[in-house]
Amino acid sequence: MTPDVPRLLDKVDCPADTRSFSAEQLRQLADEVRQEMIEAVSITGGHLGAGLGVVELTVALHHVFETPRDKLIWDVGHQCYPHKILTGRKDRIRTLRQGGGLSGFTKRTESEYDPFGAGHSSTSISAGLGMAVGRDLKGEDFNVVAVIGDGAMSAGMVYEAMNNAGSMDSRLVVILNDNDMSIAPPVGAMSAYLSRLLSSRPYLSIRHFAKDLASMLPPPLERAAKRAEEYARGFVSGGGTLFEELGFYYVGPIDGHNFDHLLPVLKNVRDSQDNKPVLIHVVTQKGRGYAPAEAAADKYHGVGKFDVVTGALAKPKANAPSYTSVFARALLAEAATDDRIVAITAAMPAGTGLDKFAEKHPERCFDVGIAEQHAVTFAAGLACEGFKPFCALYSTFLQRGYDQLVHDAVLQKLPVRFAIDRAGLVGADGATHAGSFDLAFLGCLPDIVLMSPADEAELMHMVATAAAIDDRASAFRYPRGEGIGIELPERGQVLPIGKGRVVREGSRVAILSLGTRLAESMKAADDLAARGLSTTVADARFMKPLDEDLILRLAREHEVLVTVEEGSVGGFGSQVLHFLAHSGALDRGLKVRPMVLPDLFLEHEAPHKQYDLAGLNAPHIVATVLAALGQGSAVASA
Repeated sequence: MTPDVPRLLDKVDCPADTRSFSAEQLRQLADEVRQEMIEAVSITGGHLGAGLGVVELTVALHHVFETPRDKLIWDVGHQCYPHKILTGRKDRIRTLRQGGGLSGFTKRTESEYDPFGAGHSSTSISAGLGMAVGRDLKGEDFNVVAVIGDGAMSAGMVYEAMNNAGSMDSRLVVILNDNDMSIAPPVGAMSAYLSRLLSSRPYLSIRHFAKDLASMLPPPLERAAKRAEEYARGFVSGGGTLFEELGFYYVGPIDGHNFDHLLPVLKNVRDSQDNKPVLIHVVTQKGRGYAPAEAAADKYHGVGKFDVVTGALAKPKANAPSYTSVFARALLAEAATDDRIVAITAAMPAGTGLDKFAEKHPERCFDVGIAEQHAVTFAAGLACEGFKPFCALYSTFLQRGYDQLVHDAVLQKLPVRFAIDRAGLVGADGATHAGSFDLAFLGCLPDIVLMSPADEAELMHMVATAAAIDDRASAFRYPRGEGIGIELPERGQVLPIGKGRVVREGSRVAILSLGTRLAESMKAADDLAARGLSTTVADARFMKPLDEDLILRLAREHEVLVTVEEGSVGGFGSQVLHFLAHSGALDRGLKVRPMVLPDLFLEHEAPHKQYDLAGLNAPHIVATVLAALGQGSAVASA
């Protein structure tokens, strides 16, 4: 676009403003949206590649469909930035993922154009079908469009939803955004022509007539006619057989960057009176329109700040290794001496550090796709055969495999090792990705060994400990981001199961920390000591089994016991209180104060600010102790 051409984007405050645009104007608008997105993400960081790939599709959808009356659901939400720019949020797009700014995902409370919140993948078709059935039950008339990426198609939930949708008479449009799987033949003029033909009302009418005619034929001829129709459609439409078998009317593949292909197909589908669900197969390029992202789609899927001109990522110099990289180092150290160690990830090899393991041991590393339920039971099957599976998942994604964890691993005492990354609060990704609940939902399970390291060296020890546990399931959780810079061993040491450690001795106050709040606990102890309150600090290391001897000692020798954890109520502190109540220690007047994440979903913000809002930093620990002693009131938390 030349500098003297007025920006169309400046005239677009909502999608309705685009509905009179010509195809040429839509192309210009798409170019402007793409540039706006690149410039915004270069400042805020975020998910770049996926959004760049759907710019034309987003413009076309909002141009053709009457959003927000028509419901447009984006699966996962990684690709929703162009959608936000077009739906009244372009003036705030440079606040993406910042405190008080726009969410990095779709969010119902943020805009009427976000009918369903996302963050985890593969939910759009289920949600869309629910909306479509709700529409029909109310006697209303609007379109429901679910856009799902090919990566999300590896989740079983997608096929459950499609199977259900295919058996119902509710109008639903599913758009498969195919940018990676290469399941489509080359997309060209003939394919585009056939897609327009197959989605047109005359073809659909003829098809219905043919079906009605076939139904009046004798059974053998009816079956033959149906097979002939299926073969004919398979010949012209390529890979739609699977979707047709699930009950969807398949259209595609079409070029997702070509308005001459997109617009007529979307309009045909919009205007169709058929109640059968439709799947439109759209082929796009991840990172489209920005050379660095086109050249390295994985690298630019999620980025920090970067230079728009060069594409160079602005990475601050790390003071310490990330917990994720320490886990990878520790696992490689164990695998070097034990060929029974195998690793499993659910579409997150780089995010979990298992890409390094895969480079060294490709035959022992398995990426099962976005299929956490399968990942857990697959790991259990490996354990049955004498292997030592490490199932590395983000805490928030492990929630999706909870039933399998309980029934297939823990109940059967199979030694699956769960490496739980992104435990606690995670910063810019916000509530959908926070690992707030794993201590609570794992701590209630019998016989599991549950650990949480205070620093990166402790993480190495816990990887070694998990590798040595061969009679039951185990788990260790660790946060996103850097460690504290402690010296690392070449290989971790096996810890005594269920035993914590005292890292500072005192006499009046005891702080019992689980996980990486230990550093804040030590700061709090310094502050309390300056106030004349001698403070013991202990690192629990294990939530299950509890170190009962350590807890009883702290209870006997101190006036106040504060537990600190990076998890919700129902976790470590609850376990400690339950034990103390039954031990009789509370009858002697011990003041116990559990400190946990607040009972709410914390929004995206810088991690240290999130923990301030959560009330889990050193000043909050100090205030909690003073309040317990009647010397002040606790700092208000979020």
